[in-house]
Amino acid sequence: MRNLYRIAATLAAALLLLAPTGMAMAQDFPTKLVRIIVPYPPGGSAEAQARILAQKLSEAWGQPVIVESKPGAGTTIGAAYAANSPPDGYTLYLAGNASHTVSAILFRKSIKYDALKSFTAVSLIASSPFILTVNPSVPATSVKEFIDLAKARPDPLTYASSGNGAGPHLSGVLLQNLTGIKLVHVPFKGTAPALVALLGGQVDALFADVAVIPHLQSGKLRGLAVTSAARSPLIPNLPTIAESGVPGFDVTYLSTILAPAGTPKAIVNRINAAINNALASSDVRERFNAQGFEPAGSTPEALEALFAAEMAKYEKLIKDSGMQVD
Repeated sequence: MRNLYRIAATLAAALLLLAPTGMAMAQDFPTKLVRIIVPYPPGGSAEAQARILAQKLSEAWGQPVIVESKPGAGTTIGAAYAANSPPDGYTLYLAGNASHTVSAILFRKSIKYDALKSFTAVSLIASSPFILTVNPSVPATSVKEFIDLAKARPDPLTYASSGNGAGPHLSGVLLQNLTGIKLVHVPFKGTAPALVALLGGQVDALFADVAVIPHLQSGKLRGLAVTSAARSPLIPNLPTIAESGVPGFDVTYLSTILAPAGTPKAIVNRINAAINNALASSDVRERFNAQGFEPAGSTPEALEALFAAEMAKYEKLIKDSGMQVD
């Protein structure tokens, strides 16, 4: 019995020694360059968000924070890279809620990570709707006209996306499920090339992210509705798809920061606090708003719960749609 007490006392002493060390590491963090991995090509709104955040974090920490684009395979290349990075807080991952969860569902057998278990939630950073946008050659000025046109045409309308499993792709799947129309999905490797294809008339439509807003304002493209449950304060003149005659439609882009699983809690909390401080600043809010995003911070726990709910939501959508899963 004495030996058991001695062992317990030794373990307790060791834990007491380790706890301050862990806290000290967090207080000193970071002591070198921090990377934010973006799973999309350069030029999109996700990269713009990451760069705004990186600049603010660098100012707060006194250390360089850089953005690295690792696009491809429905965001799974960037996700796998981040998941397999050292869990020390120096590699962060900018993940969209739909693309991160859906790609993990669609490619479950081929990827080498788990969308939930391979990552530590850090913070939500922004939200925005997608915008159902058409080339001006498409004779539709509303969601109803778009649906009627899709039903009347002998050949289906085409819609681009930033990749299989991304939010724009899922928006098209959900619209087809809820209305019975048939659309042809044309995936691209990122938002920028999908937008170029829409501008050039190679595709009819795109569930675009907020990078499309300048093209709507110039008249080069036509916005029909937003995909979120409520109208966006940034583009209040556009109705939601739900209020346009498709009740139950809701796909909102949520931009988040994750870290590799096993990142110490004290370091996660330090990064979370720095992110939420950055999002509360007026200059970040203005710059995010200019990109079409509403800053939206969170606790790590709230983000973890959100991702679990999103995984369940999109698993059901994929099952109901009959989408092919590897």
